[in-house]
Amino acid sequence: HPVDIRVPPSSLQPLKEHLEDNDISYSIMIKDVQVIGGAGEEGETKGLGVVWDDVSSRPLSPRHWWTTSRRRCSKGPASWYLLVAENPNLVSKLEIGRSTEDRPLYVLKVRGGTNRPAIWIDTGIHSREWVTQASGVWFAKKLQPWPPAEVTLPFQNRLWRKTRSTYSGSTCVGVDANRNWNSAFGESGASRNPCSETYHGPYPNSEPEVKAIVDFVSNHGNIKAFISIHSYSQLLLYAYGYTSTPHEIAEQAVTALSSLYGTSYEYGSIFTTIYQASGNSVDWTYDQGIKYSFTFELRDTGYYGFLLPASQIIPTAQETWLALKVIMQYTLEHPY
Repeated sequence: HPVDIRVPPSSLQPLKEHLEDNDISYSIMIKDVQVIGGAGEEGETKGLGVVWDDVSSRPLSPRHWWTTSRRRCSKGPASWYLLVAENPNLVSKLEIGRSTEDRPLYVLKVRGGTNRPAIWIDTGIHSREWVTQASGVWFAKKLQPWPPAEVTLPFQNRLWRKTRSTYSGSTCVGVDANRNWNSAFGESGASRNPCSETYHGPYPNSEPEVKAIVDFVSNHGNIKAFISIHSYSQLLLYAYGYTSTPHEIAEQAVTALSSLYGTSYEYGSIFTTIYQASGNSVDWTYDQGIKYSFTFELRDTGYYGFLLPASQIIPTAQETWLALKVIMQYTLEHPY
């Protein structure tokens, strides 16, 4: 499988020479990451009808800004309070734990009636995959119409991937929250090096963010589908990340997704389609008996990578929603 590498200017020429000396073909997808990612939220919102308040970092004249612009990290839970307050019979917000930095971890619960299977959807497990978080807000709007809300996204370090935990013996920060689950933990596809971006952590569920989800899912036996949304690569993946196994719903979901804008997705097991990834969330949920367990990798295929333009938020969310509806409908019609 191809590998994407972010290279500082000082290392560019030595890397080129190394690749050429070893007959390894390469292409440059992003010539200057700073140009794409360093413009800040103001650059992302030009032409979108947004005027920014430099003091509060809030838009003064929003026009659907919640799905058309990147946002600075702020007090995002306020928007969920509004949603719950306006729809108390349909929507509730549950605190399921606290993060390493003692921030509340919330689940937004949308009730669709009694005796129905529950479906879990998470976004932003890796913080740099910001388009997934923006899409998550859009999905919530589709489930229940509500006023514009904040999207909390990283701006100090937009390419940060891991959690914020620290452990003795290393000065490096964070654990890959999608290698910390108790399914083939510590095997191929994860790193024992605390400085690696795929560091699996000292033990399974060491991260409070992961442990909170594990406890919630374990205590709610009616969860019949588990969907974790990531970016990028345009893939729909299923268990296992460390062995190979087929699944049938993915083809229908990808067909629906592609029908809107013609976006091409591949689908298959994590192991055969992208790479080995032990200790990931959907392998664990599949092991727990949640047979409809999927991972999405949203747009694009690398031209922008994690720095997808804000103009692609809504198209990305729209097409992904079509695939989600296929999975949700299949789950409803094929109980187990």
